[in-house]
Amino acid sequence: MRRTEYPIHSDFRAWAHMNPPLNRAVLPAMQGLLRLLFDREKSTAEVTVERYTIPVGGGASIRALWYVPKGVEEPAPCLVDYHGGGYVLPAAPYHYALAREYALRARCKVLFPEYRLAPKHPFPTPPEDCFAAYAWVLDHADTLGVDPARTAVAGDSAGGALAAAVCLMAEERGRPMPRGQMLVYPVTGAEGAASRRKYTDTPMCNSRDMEKYGKYYLQDPSAGEHIWSAPIDAPSLAAMPPAYVETAEFDCLRDDGVLYAQRLEREGVPAELYNTEGTIHGFDIVQDSPIVRACVDRRIGFLQRVFEKGE
Repeated sequence: MRRTEYPIHSDFRAWAHMNPPLNRAVLPAMQGLLRLLFDREKSTAEVTVERYTIPVGGGASIRALWYVPKGVEEPAPCLVDYHGGGYVLPAAPYHYALAREYALRARCKVLFPEYRLAPKHPFPTPPEDCFAAYAWVLDHADTLGVDPARTAVAGDSAGGALAAAVCLMAEERGRPMPRGQMLVYPVTGAEGAASRRKYTDTPMCNSRDMEKYGKYYLQDPSAGEHIWSAPIDAPSLAAMPPAYVETAEFDCLRDDGVLYAQRLEREGVPAELYNTEGTIHGFDIVQDSPIVRACVDRRIGFLQRVFEKGE
């Protein structure tokens, strides 16, 4: 594919010609390899890592990692963190690193669910799994040492859509709403947005990639509520929790985040919007970039504010 030469920041140029291979024949091998990372997560002197099995209905279950910073005061706040990957790829190394950092620096416990993936498990299985993980935290708050009144959800890319969907599902199903939603270059379902039309050849993710992800994920959109895959189309967002939304400049999903944050604000929901420059989708992969470090600092600040007692 002939690419446009975008003025991508030097921190991310090593990835300027990278897009995940999305061939159906290749995906199972990629999924198998990336899932091995789950088993490699170990406790350190600063953060304990435990493993749980969470029932998700129909006799099925999913695995989840439980990150606990040493010495955290209980009952602790809890972040449920949903990784990105277009609904078809497991978590990458930087997802695990960030979950660990959120736990350590925001002084919260972090649940990191391994929700089931398309194409074997298309919509609405991933949002149902993600909601089950959130509800599991609430239902086991006492034994987990968690304050159920201080929870938040987070996600990047597809994980951002899943985090927002969990909030909508909590409202619909009468469960407590998270205190905050932290969304990093999220999918929100802004299909006709300008950035989706413009960025057909950007690295890491572009509108052509989104078409492929959609074919794997939305095999039967009528199988679940549309707003779980496109939260921006919800009839109302007024009951949603305060949001932190971060976008990348050269990303077909840039306007998904912008339009979602703007709509939240119009409906009276506080929304912090940060449009990063010179960046590409998935820029968290360059963990030592000063741009990424500044973003992570802002995210930690948001979580700390969300988790403050008495708010």
